[in-house]
Amino acid sequence: MTVVTKGRRSRRGAPLTMALAAMVVAAASGCARDAGDVSAVQDGGVVHVACGGPEEWCAATTQEFTRTTGVKADFVRLSSGEAVARIQAGKGNAEFDVWYGGPADGYAAAGDGDLLEPYVSKNAAAIPAKYKDASGLWTGVYVGALGFCSNTELLEEKDLKAPRSWADLLDPKLKKDIGMAHPSTSGTAYTTLWTQVQLANGDQDKALKYMRALHPNVLQYTKSGSAPAQMTARGEVAVGVIFSHDCIATQEAGFPGLKVTFPSEGTGYETGGVAVVKGTKNPESARKFVDWALTPEAQEVGPSVKAYQFPTHPDAKVSDKVVDLASIKVVDYNAVEAGAAKSALTKRFDEEVAQAPKS
Repeated sequence: MTVVTKGRRSRRGAPLTMALAAMVVAAASGCARDAGDVSAVQDGGVVHVACGGPEEWCAATTQEFTRTTGVKADFVRLSSGEAVARIQAGKGNAEFDVWYGGPADGYAAAGDGDLLEPYVSKNAAAIPAKYKDASGLWTGVYVGALGFCSNTELLEEKDLKAPRSWADLLDPKLKKDIGMAHPSTSGTAYTTLWTQVQLANGDQDKALKYMRALHPNVLQYTKSGSAPAQMTARGEVAVGVIFSHDCIATQEAGFPGLKVTFPSEGTGYETGGVAVVKGTKNPESARKFVDWALTPEAQEVGPSVKAYQFPTHPDAKVSDKVVDLASIKVVDYNAVEAGAAKSALTKRFDEEVAQAPKS
């Protein structure tokens, strides 16, 4: 549209056409921000990461990103539930630019809450479809299988062998001798809970019935999903229900008496994700981080700090200490479906399981 002004001027002496142009630019800029266009935000050349992996892995990863790209990075280590809560609390004034690590069902739940910015990285093309969201809401950077981490010495004292089924965990000899996290704060524990739903053919009532049967054998529900590995190593419990790579890392930290086993009925697995936080203050740097995280080099950082997850990039080198997913029975784990059910199911777990008295 052409505006004819016939030489009229604004009060400040500028031609009215210039004043109108400035208003149009400002309005367009505001619309872009309102529409969630991260490109409308000026980038500060830094990326703040909510990191769901072990502390050492988070540190090594952000340091290598900075070394490789020149972009500054820092992180805060948060379990899955904590990450969602912090990102939710920062909605409208984002504290983080990127969420990195932790099970994808948490990302799916965060996406449902409008907390993530879809971004399809050019590097995502190499990642198998089953390990990413088609819209770019999140993309997988590793896979980890759920398993049992046993203190063999303690089990021998009880005349027990390392568990090889979910049913084995219900043995009365293991009363208050199992460590696991709470599914509302831990992605690991939610993977455990959703695995029971899958084993029950989608019947949440049946899954919660199993968790209630397991409840007397659980010493405590920790906040962090990896904490039961340390509890098992210290002899506080005989068995921890955790991702197998956390047990292997603890073995290597000086506890060779730990043993990893997997349930014969089938086990769940996590696809650890990476995503741009909606409203990021550093959109360019956030996208650079996602791009980098999907490279083989980025996914090879983990084993250097004893993080033995399976990489999602087909060209990434796989450590011989990473579990061969083809060698174990896994359930059909749909992260989107699990994420959609998470809020209601964890609420039921807290009310019907975690608060129940231990007979």
